[in-house]
Amino acid sequence: MPNSHHSIADGRAQAIRAIAENSQPLTDRTPAVAGRANRTDDTPAETRGVDRTTASGSAPAGVPSLSDGVPALSEGVPALPDGVPALSDREPVLGLMDLDAIDTAFERLTSAFDSDHEVLHAVACKAVPLRSLLERYAQQGAGCEVASPGELELALAAGFAPERIVFDSPAKTWTELRRAVDLGVSINVDNFDELARLDLLLEDRRPTVDEVRIGIRINPQSGTGTIGALSTATETSKFGIGLADPGAREAVIEAYLARPRLTQIHVHSGSQGISLERAAVGIRTAVDLAQEVNARAGTRQITRIDIGGGLSVNFDGEDITPTFADYRAVLEQQVPDLFDFDIVTEFGRALLAKAGTVLTRVEYAKTSGGRRIAMTHAGVQVATRTAYAPHDWPLRILPFTADGEPKIAEAVPTDVAGPACFSGDLLARDRSLPRLDVGDLVAVPETGAYYFSNPFSYNLLPRVPVYGYRAGDGGEPRFVVIRRGQTIDEILAEAGPRW
Repeated sequence: MPNSHHSIADGRAQAIRAIAENSQPLTDRTPAVAGRANRTDDTPAETRGVDRTTASGSAPAGVPSLSDGVPALSEGVPALPDGVPALSDREPVLGLMDLDAIDTAFERLTSAFDSDHEVLHAVACKAVPLRSLLERYAQQGAGCEVASPGELELALAAGFAPERIVFDSPAKTWTELRRAVDLGVSINVDNFDELARLDLLLEDRRPTVDEVRIGIRINPQSGTGTIGALSTATETSKFGIGLADPGAREAVIEAYLARPRLTQIHVHSGSQGISLERAAVGIRTAVDLAQEVNARAGTRQITRIDIGGGLSVNFDGEDITPTFADYRAVLEQQVPDLFDFDIVTEFGRALLAKAGTVLTRVEYAKTSGGRRIAMTHAGVQVATRTAYAPHDWPLRILPFTADGEPKIAEAVPTDVAGPACFSGDLLARDRSLPRLDVGDLVAVPETGAYYFSNPFSYNLLPRVPVYGYRAGDGGEPRFVVIRRGQTIDEILAEAGPRW
């Protein structure tokens, strides 16, 4: 079970404290004011960080946006006197991303997988469909793994060159395949029927091998991890071609031999809850298959192996374990010949989870049946998996006072509840936490991947705003808008037009 200690990164603690100091106290009944009550009346409204979500959809006042001429993330974010987000009635929950931590994680990945051959780190778009962050990865030389038309177009808009985009999906339509072929993105074929469609699309084009990067996704059927719903290499997984099924291996080899344009193999055997050793078994299967194809072809036809992503993340504390270096060490031991090939990776959670924090406040608190219940504004709309599968996706809860200091009080059994109208909307159930009271803050770390990318609009709860931050020269955080919060007008528009 995740703990609730406050041994957290200094940057996160400083960001929380800065936001707390800029936020509207719950005792302040002035509905539009989001800044501290002790501001003087002559403080310009546009610099107070007051209305954080305007009807026009503009960025919050005082906080720069990455689309408003702010330097690239690598160049830092300008610190503004009032450029600090605030919790308020209008914006009672927000997301935070530690930009320094994001950069560090990518640097560690590239260092761990250093090779004499080409390595493409294709960041999983589904984990972070936030344009400014994807732009940063593109600037760093990463690729992007996409699995839908929307993700493909977002990757292009974020600046990824087509040849650095990897298209995975088990259900690609004719239109999607045609778009991918026209662009020249790398395509991982899920099944033989899809391969036949590609044959027809490519029939008249007759591209050379260098003009298109296509491979087949295999399922090594290497087993289930601790989270069945995420395990992609089970015997009956919906992904790829089950290589252990009768006749499947030979059919895959013959498909490669008949199509010299097939130059890569894709396998994704890792996921949250899968050990490094288990993931390596799947990659071993892919490498063995590539070597057999090349031997029978009498040439080095398969030059690249896409090993997917799926490195597990520690949700129980601050430690980063396992690391990318740990994964490289296991692969060196179990699949050393992998590094004779070009490599593609598709990490998402391992790159981003530790950088993210959901921050909200306790709107109400009560005790029922001997259990403390803290009503907050963070629930199923940001932590969908946690609400519906709490045993698979438990999250740490870090309590703070309204001033942004770690909450110190007698620990009591506590439910941390979200705002949605169903009883399972909980971030934590029966957790021993310092007694939470009205106005306290709740921080939820390890939420940088998927928690901001999959908003769930139950009860028409809006998408939450997301802010990036970096440590300033004096330790004070500097903030930037990554995604503004969804407005009521936008929610109404999504509900459809009047008849």
